[in-house]
Amino acid sequence: MRTKNFAYYLLALLVIAATLLSACGGGAVATTAPVVEEPVVVPATEAPVVATDAPVVDPMAALYEAAQAEGMLTTIALPHDWCNYEAVFTGFKAKYPGIEVNELNPGAGSGDEIEAIKANKNNPGPQAPDVIDVGLAFGPTAKADGLIQPYKVSTWDDIPDSAKDAEGYWYGDYYGVLAFEVNTVEVANPPAEYADLLKPEYNGQVALSGDPLTSNNAILTVWAAGLSTGATGEEAAQAGLEFFKSLNESGNFVPIDGNSKSVGIGETPVMIDWNYNSMLNNVNLAGNPEIATIVPTKGNLAGVYVQAISAYAPHPNAAKLWMEYLYSDEGQLAWASGFCYPIRYNAMMAAGTVPADMAAQLPSTEGAFFPTIDEINAAKAIITAGWPTVVGVTVEAPAP
Repeated sequence: MRTKNFAYYLLALLVIAATLLSACGGGAVATTAPVVEEPVVVPATEAPVVATDAPVVDPMAALYEAAQAEGMLTTIALPHDWCNYEAVFTGFKAKYPGIEVNELNPGAGSGDEIEAIKANKNNPGPQAPDVIDVGLAFGPTAKADGLIQPYKVSTWDDIPDSAKDAEGYWYGDYYGVLAFEVNTVEVANPPAEYADLLKPEYNGQVALSGDPLTSNNAILTVWAAGLSTGATGEEAAQAGLEFFKSLNESGNFVPIDGNSKSVGIGETPVMIDWNYNSMLNNVNLAGNPEIATIVPTKGNLAGVYVQAISAYAPHPNAAKLWMEYLYSDEGQLAWASGFCYPIRYNAMMAAGTVPADMAAQLPSTEGAFFPTIDEINAAKAIITAGWPTVVGVTVEAPAP
């Protein structure tokens, strides 16, 4: 009886429920399976759209905001006529207002930059550099000494592997070749090769750009002079010291750390410098006087410089923002406008982002020797140790 009554009541309840649904507009109960629409397939190349109320954060905007909070960037050893840093500073300040740029010792060498970090480890004041721009060999040594910190810019993949630390501690920025920068008003017959510099007609005229004890530029110049004799490797470094000993003894060497001004006024009418600095100096002087840029065929040596952020940077976010600007298309083209090859040059040429007229003005590096870090370190050790005893002359800063 309980079973029959239960079935009877259950049937009655179902009939009543169906009647109520019909009265409420629910319609008849489906007797077949509902139709399920096919899911929308998102193409593999498109990411699915996910609804979210979270704001989209622009990493560069966030970095800029953090840099503004710091309020300052401290650079060192960046003369405005070097690789057209004038345009770099102008562009950075225009793009990121609100960050004061504090420039330390524009005439310093790579070694001086490293010493500035060491001397200011516990000093967050204005004498502590946030960033450095040094010769290739100084990057690995600064990393080994714990003086720099890693940071990979957003265009990291465009930098050749051979010109950057895999962990991001240092990275190449630009390159060129060594050349004779000659004031043609003072020097009627410009030298063509290093051997020419020993001729009596150049008495009291030949100078280095930098001090061989601290300057990457000057160290490589001494090595290039040795390479021009036919020597190689470490023997070339020693030969370079002997060359400058002879140059000094002949009276041709002027022991002044030359610059664009000293060349222009005839204080150092023949100076060995990077070709891009010589070419830019000629543009800036606008023919008064005319500057010749001569790349010797013997001892044709190329040099890559690198950027890094101090491990003790008082303004680390401003330092990172500075690096992002330097390695952006805008920053790289600013260097290219100063006749330097920016490190992203090949990638930018492939992408069509280097104006044709700018690419056409860049000097050739064909036939140049691009030394490895180990080769540079070996030569550097010999030259910095041997200069005081072999050449025996102190290179002084030019008159202000």
